[in-house]
Amino acid sequence: MTTSATGSVPTADTVHPSTRRWWVLVIVGLAQLVVVLDGTIVNIALPQAQVELGLSDENRQWVVTAYALAFGALLLLGGRIADFWGRKRTFIVGMIGFGAASAFGGLVSTGELLVVARALQGAFAALLAPAALAVLTTTFTRGRERNTAFAVFGAISGAGAAVGLVLGGVLTEYASWRWCLLVNVPVVLVAIIAAVLVVGESKAEGDNRLDVVGTIVVALGLASLVYGFTQAEEGWGDPVVIGFIALGAGLLALFVLVEKRSDHPLLPLGVLTNRVRGGAFLVQLLVGSVMIGALLYLTFHLQIVLGFGPLEAGIATLPMTVVITILAPVFTKLLPAIGPRVLMIVGPLVAAGGLFWLSRVTADGSYAVEVLPPLVVMGVGLAAIFVPMQNLALAGVAPHEAGAASATSNAMMQIGGSIGLAVYTNLYATAAAGSAAAGLGALVDGYSAAFVGAAIAVLVAAPISFLMIRGSKEELLPSGPVVHMG
Repeated sequence: MTTSATGSVPTADTVHPSTRRWWVLVIVGLAQLVVVLDGTIVNIALPQAQVELGLSDENRQWVVTAYALAFGALLLLGGRIADFWGRKRTFIVGMIGFGAASAFGGLVSTGELLVVARALQGAFAALLAPAALAVLTTTFTRGRERNTAFAVFGAISGAGAAVGLVLGGVLTEYASWRWCLLVNVPVVLVAIIAAVLVVGESKAEGDNRLDVVGTIVVALGLASLVYGFTQAEEGWGDPVVIGFIALGAGLLALFVLVEKRSDHPLLPLGVLTNRVRGGAFLVQLLVGSVMIGALLYLTFHLQIVLGFGPLEAGIATLPMTVVITILAPVFTKLLPAIGPRVLMIVGPLVAAGGLFWLSRVTADGSYAVEVLPPLVVMGVGLAAIFVPMQNLALAGVAPHEAGAASATSNAMMQIGGSIGLAVYTNLYATAAAGSAAAGLGALVDGYSAAFVGAAIAVLVAAPISFLMIRGSKEELLPSGPVVHMG
């Protein structure tokens, strides 16, 4: 970190505002990277952790799902706490709790405790993530700087999942799966110190009561919905599956009614009802299912079928990250000229093409022919989506609703991942059980089914963008101060 003219360490008060903005982006980007990393970093480590802790095949997915579910279910509450308690304060507390939960997870002795640790990570990430994004939203309020900041943030969100796979591979192969969790501790300490020095405090004015009823209803609704999808391995007609999915849908409908009548809603409905934001939120839901759900089965294919070690498997996913990283600044420069709508329509089509291609993997195929080319295509499509998506999801949000909107944005990705993982697991299990092939051939049939499901999910994002993301380039990417559109 640079020093001020007096030689002292810069603080939120002494750093020039234009310089401080970019330091804020660095800190927020670091926090987002940690949060996204933890959605996938255990994927590579899961086979090793499963053996050491005695997890069954049926329960292993909960190591991934517990994080995404707790994260998604509590994000709206985290967003409102950030708005009313203070975004900087919430960010720091979230970081402290996230680091402590990570340390706990790295030291557990049973599979059940690992699931608990992952849920705790998700709960504190629900404080951290919306506070970080709200800080970004209120720091970059207009024009080219805002577009650049959100493009960087989007690229981190997209590339972070794949970076997690690589880092997980390195740590698992050369240290232990436990370091996939313990590695967060030093990163968190750096981010906390930097936030104390550089990030300024902000919060919403006015009524700061929390919507307790809304919090309970939406958390139970999301948990019930995801649990129902998770149990679908027993068959979609199973009464438990139908019951929990129906209960979840009913509770979410009740949540809308509660919010309409509340004078201090957890989620102001205006955040959702704006057409552009609503379209971006739905795209995030679908993309989240791919980034969390589909990538898990890619790592299984690389390790179990192709025989890659943890590090080799992590590196094998890197081409998608490299493509996203290279193309993100290119699409950012194109954004003012072509507008976000084109990218949000074309991106899902390209990404879906890559996933359909990936679904053609075979038990005796090679990485270079069957996996590498689809990953490159997926990277192109995802880069086109990530660059405008976050900006659109927060377009026109009033400052006092920044935390709630940021939380909704993050929640869509995490809940999409939870539901997507449950659905793809069901597709995998059904296809593998009904496969005419034996051994690895049956597994590959299952993986292929999961990839097809993910392709269909991201493909749906194209018509959603076409129908809902409408308006001129100037309306969708305003150059002046952000105004409330809800």
